[in-house]
Amino acid sequence: MGLIEDARRVAAEFEYPPDEVNRGVKAFIRQMDEGLQENGKSLHQIPTYVTAVPNGTEKGVYLAVDLGGTNFRVCSVKLNGDTTFSLTQSKVAIPRELMVAKTSQELFSFLAKQIESFLKTHHNDHFEEHHERRRAGEPMTDEHFFQLGFTFSFPVHQIGLNRGHLIRWTKGFDIKDTIGKDVCALLQSEIDALHLPVKVAALVNDTVGTLMARSYTSPGKTGTLLGGIFGTGTNGAYVEKLEKVTKLKKEKESGEYDASTGNMIINSEWGSFDNEMSVLPNTEYDKALDKESNNVGVHLFEKRVSGMFLGEILRRVMLGMVDDGKTQLFKDESSGTNDVHSTTTIADDSPLYKQWGIDTSFLSVAHADQSAGFGITRQALSRELSIDAASAEDAEAVKILVEAIGKRSARLSAVAIGAVIISTGNLTLTAGDAVDDKDQQVLEEEIVDIGVDGSLVEYYPGFEKYIREALREIEGIGAKGEKRIRIGIAKDGSGVGAALIALIAAKREGV
Repeated sequence: MGLIEDARRVAAEFEYPPDEVNRGVKAFIRQMDEGLQENGKSLHQIPTYVTAVPNGTEKGVYLAVDLGGTNFRVCSVKLNGDTTFSLTQSKVAIPRELMVAKTSQELFSFLAKQIESFLKTHHNDHFEEHHERRRAGEPMTDEHFFQLGFTFSFPVHQIGLNRGHLIRWTKGFDIKDTIGKDVCALLQSEIDALHLPVKVAALVNDTVGTLMARSYTSPGKTGTLLGGIFGTGTNGAYVEKLEKVTKLKKEKESGEYDASTGNMIINSEWGSFDNEMSVLPNTEYDKALDKESNNVGVHLFEKRVSGMFLGEILRRVMLGMVDDGKTQLFKDESSGTNDVHSTTTIADDSPLYKQWGIDTSFLSVAHADQSAGFGITRQALSRELSIDAASAEDAEAVKILVEAIGKRSARLSAVAIGAVIISTGNLTLTAGDAVDDKDQQVLEEEIVDIGVDGSLVEYYPGFEKYIREALREIEGIGAKGEKRIRIGIAKDGSGVGAALIALIAAKREGV
């Protein structure tokens, strides 16, 4: 068997056919319902206490801060009321010593001081007026305060729109004093200590922010149903009927929310879909990746979909073929069998031999390569993996593997999107065909709007095309239903989206 046939044989292990897609959708819907009824299920289905999405007419200036890793970002967002906005921001690195501080106060005091610096630089008039009013002893109302959305990308138990207790730190942070405390209250306390005109109005998950940002900026009058992240990680937040979120009534600590809309935005945390492995595809490479990960047995959907893991799956596949004495990947008997008249060499310190050695950007390059003799892929093999003088056949084999891994990721992504659309009934709410047979145009009122963000959906070649192919194969969507689904990029959920949630929180308070 030749190298290309070997590559196709291995690639076939990553096929995810229509019947498996539909099994996945049914299981996803079942796990969505389980997560809405009680905690501790594969899909966490976290109520966010946000009960409405914007429609693009909202106006005002709102603040947003984003603590998502080693940087802290402060933004002010001016909403123009016509689906457009302007954004001003600053970013600062978190000092390493504060990531492992002894007390919460040390970190949150630093964050509050960055907000103070931002206000002095970008909103100094408001800042000075506030302090003049305070010195004069004049009464303060919420109208005098900036409403702030706090994007906090760490595991929290949210018990209200602006209340959430830290479950654990990740991403290099380790401040034991913070565990179990309300992170919004901690930030507000330090803001108040500096007498800043700022109220922490909402605790924000960046995926929920993606949904909000898309709903504000999307064309037409249709509210956005789902915000999905398909990048380094993957997650989705969507609009659910409040009556289905039955676990809210069982929560002892559940906070107040506006029930008048009849809806609740749910943060699904779908990276953990099917941790019990009842329907997810499971190759030997998936098993090995999970076994050697730092969170064995969890986030198994994410480990097959997200950009953090696709490069590692490819590395394991390529290494398996190199170690297999029967396949000819990167092996030349002599220079005469290589079209560059040399023999392929793999450096001893090649990233091919190192866990996480291949970045998903390599897959994007190889997947898109249409150059003669796959020259672009061969250059990338040399430059990024220290695999020199790879043959055209080697590069073609790599491209076959890459396409299979990337396509499976997109088709799995369609399972999550399709399940949310079917479960919420958004394709069956309006009677009649969505498509005008005369010009095949979808009527605006029949649109199901989806907002997405992340490097895979934005930059990976053909990712949306593969998603749409799978959506057409899903029972209950089909070709006509797929035409009704509008997928659009929603940028900056942690900034614009957080500001929009602060706006909705302020409206609830009557500000």
